[in-house]
Amino acid sequence: MSNLESIVDRFEIEALRGEFTDAVMMRDPDRLASLFTEDGVWRIPPIVELTGQEQIRAGSKRLQGQWDYFVQTTHPGTIQMEGSTAIGRAYICELARLRDGRSGLNYAVYHDRYQRTENGWKFAERVYEVRYLDTTPLAGSAPQVAM
Repeated sequence: MSNLESIVDRFEIEALRGEFTDAVMMRDPDRLASLFTEDGVWRIPPIVELTGQEQIRAGSKRLQGQWDYFVQTTHPGTIQMEGSTAIGRAYICELARLRDGRSGLNYAVYHDRYQRTENGWKFAERVYEVRYLDTTPLAGSAPQVAM
């Protein structure tokens, strides 16, 4: 593999991670599911373990239905290329309030496995590891949209 191919692969994987955050923030479970391979796995221990695009789509809808608001930012991590596969990490900060009033701030790491497909790079596996959690009630709120 040439250096240019490696640079392109890394760029595409970073774009995939950005698409994930955007799909979550925009509450787009169809797009989120499409970012995984057909047999891809999304784990958020001990809350969620979803395998395949249909489970990921349904699980995403269920999770998003619980939110009053949710903000996720992704910070670049490592990418180690291995031909048509790669492994990597992305660093996450999340702020959320659920409809039941619970809220939290956390910092986490996504441990990823990526697969090159005919449709570009996809997640083969995405495993969430919380490194810091604060469940102190959040003082802020989501802006109310006038109708």
